[in-house]
Amino acid sequence: MQIKFILPIALAIGLSACSKPVEDTRPGQPVKTRQTAFKEMLRVFEPMGTMLRDGKYVAGKFEFLAAELITKRDGPWGHFGPDTNYPPTKARPEVWTKQTEFEKAREGFFKSTDALLIAAQSKELKNVTDAYSKVYDHCQSCHQEFKKK
Repeated sequence: MQIKFILPIALAIGLSACSKPVEDTRPGQPVKTRQTAFKEMLRVFEPMGTMLRDGKYVAGKFEFLAAELITKRDGPWGHFGPDTNYPPTKARPEVWTKQTEFEKAREGFFKSTDALLIAAQSKELKNVTDAYSKVYDHCQSCHQEFKKK
């Protein structure tokens, strides 16, 4: 009796392992471009978090990374056009149905990254830690509302 249920599950898992990731084939690849831009921001942001979590704060390096985050933060936003809600997107439909809220989240992210850079320039660990946490919180709240898991 249980084999009836196990076989379809095993088959589905096996087939999903063989499938290729969905590619963005639209002109200009807006979904892939914004995903790449978010990954570039993460590659700058995560080392800052690691530095703080591991107790290895280096003020100059942190400030450099905060400035680098500012240069990368514009990357994804222009690629959320009205016709870009298609696979391989991880964006929820709310990006397009709650545009005002999405824009407020983007503005909050920009303000928090500005504050992070100012804190990094102060070189005060407490200021840096607090500002980093606010950027992290903005990222998490935006992901909760606007990104598929």
